[in-house]
Amino acid sequence: MRYFIHLAYNGTHYHGWQFQPNASSVQETLNKSLSVLLNSEINVMGAGRTDTGVHAEEMYGHFDLEKSIDIPVLVHKLNSYLPKDIAVYNLIQVHDDAHCRFDAVKRTYEYHINTIKNPFLEELSWYVNQKLDIDLMNEAAKILLKHTDFQCFSKVNTDVNTFDCTIFEAYWKQENNKLVFTISANRFLRNMVRAIVGTLINIGLHKITLADFEDIIASKNREKAGFSVPAHGLYLTKIYYDYL
Repeated sequence: MRYFIHLAYNGTHYHGWQFQPNASSVQETLNKSLSVLLNSEINVMGAGRTDTGVHAEEMYGHFDLEKSIDIPVLVHKLNSYLPKDIAVYNLIQVHDDAHCRFDAVKRTYEYHINTIKNPFLEELSWYVNQKLDIDLMNEAAKILLKHTDFQCFSKVNTDVNTFDCTIFEAYWKQENNKLVFTISANRFLRNMVRAIVGTLINIGLHKITLADFEDIIASKNREKAGFSVPAHGLYLTKIYYDYL
């Protein structure tokens, strides 16, 4: 039987989602906890690979198990056993061919910026004390929806067959001292959101123009785009499936 696991985590103390030989990862922590509680070797496939320090308000994984389980009991045990920065919300039995990564039809990320220094948000948002032109940044964000090839925002050494992504929405919203960028797409390239945000910041600082932004996308050259913003302001906030 295949189960989807619905969880969230604060990525501050993890080297990303994916297992790494000499570093702590969310996947490894989850595998160990499930294996102990189910008395069976469990390997969780993740819906995506968040980088070191990136957070997930919503993440899905899947794993296979030959026996049936009492879902509420296991969820309670997992939350008692796991460290405090990982929370499991639910386990869902799905059909045997269900795949948490390939079946996802849309994903949403948010990038959080704090415009006033706040020690309580130091690891949860990026502090920017420069004045940003939010209206111009939103004009640039609309340009993203006109394009599909985002090679200029991807890490150079990445194993993908295509750099095409369909972006459904991209916009900035400011509330008091917090600025949040929201972006949804059918798929994301490695480092894509952080590179987009860094480039949009350059727009907001009037370092580049909207025409420059168009040229950067057309160039397909990562060196033409802006810097990658720090990981600790990035959140995976929603993953969509047709059957959940």
